[in-house]
Amino acid sequence: MPRSRRSTKRPYAAAHVELDVDRATGGRSSVSAPDGEWVVQRVRGSDREYRCPGCDQLVRPGTAHVVAWRSDALLGDGVEHRRHWHASCWDARGRRGPTRR
Repeated sequence: MPRSRRSTKRPYAAAHVELDVDRATGGRSSVSAPDGEWVVQRVRGSDREYRCPGCDQLVRPGTAHVVAWRSDALLGDGVEHRRHWHASCWDARGRRGPTRR
């Protein structure tokens, strides 16, 4: 008996499931702001401490935060230009700029 060529992955009557763009892009998005073009990725946490450039305080291990870098940095070594921000500091960066040491 010949096998059916019909796909078993999704029945014809099943509803289409929308693509989760955030999951498909690894959580990265492009942001255009007055301070430039940024690539932004929200992360759940990490096993290291980082210093937030917005408030100059530590982003503790395991804390959800934002990793951002200028999109033109992708042409060179973007990894060196990544900065780990508290989510609230990233959202407020237009009102208050990065701290200077």
